[in-house]
Amino acid sequence: MSTFPNSPRLLKGGIVLLDAETGEVQRIINLQYNPDTLTRTLQPQGVGSEGGDRSEALRLKGPPVETIKLDAEIDATDQLEFPDQEQNRNAVELGIHPQLATLETIVYPASSRLQGNNALSHAGTLEIVPAESSLTLFVWSKNRIVPVRITDFSITEEAFDPALNPIRARVSLSLRVLNVNDLGFENKGGSLYMSYHQQKEQLAAKNQPGSFKVMGIEGVP
Repeated sequence: MSTFPNSPRLLKGGIVLLDAETGEVQRIINLQYNPDTLTRTLQPQGVGSEGGDRSEALRLKGPPVETIKLDAEIDATDQLEFPDQEQNRNAVELGIHPQLATLETIVYPASSRLQGNNALSHAGTLEIVPAESSLTLFVWSKNRIVPVRITDFSITEEAFDPALNPIRARVSLSLRVLNVNDLGFENKGGSLYMSYHQQKEQLAAKNQPGSFKVMGIEGVP
């Protein structure tokens, strides 16, 4: 079925992996379906604690800690409907294993790095530096491109083919936005965060200012 020629193009959210040092794009992961909801939590970073110095009560020591939670659906039903088409062969043979593995390997160190560390350990190396992961970006339109760390990852597999390959699943992700306190200003991720931060300020400036009249007062006493 052809779509109406003037209908807007549906954008999809996703995850982009960059080399942490060079900023080179390593992998682009588009969500098959956009989640119906995103839950975002902002935890302000005030100075001190309750009952602390009164002179510090209004000070902020940095950007808030922002977390994002979402549920993404992956479904091979459409591909399995046309098993003879070449682009659907993976779905017929493996279900959605490839899509799940693509997401899961974000939180796995490379197997080659694990083997290399094991070899260093057997060679008597006293200190082995933990493997550095890729810089992970969560992309939700051009207004939200943020560096994140996956803090929680759960998969609910909901249907299987006769070979027990999963063919439908729900992936729940909890993401912590990494800001300049985490990455620094010189880091690629830090630069992207500052663009995100500044874009919020620009969007806020476009909002219509409020009115005392709407609140039923003439001003602040």
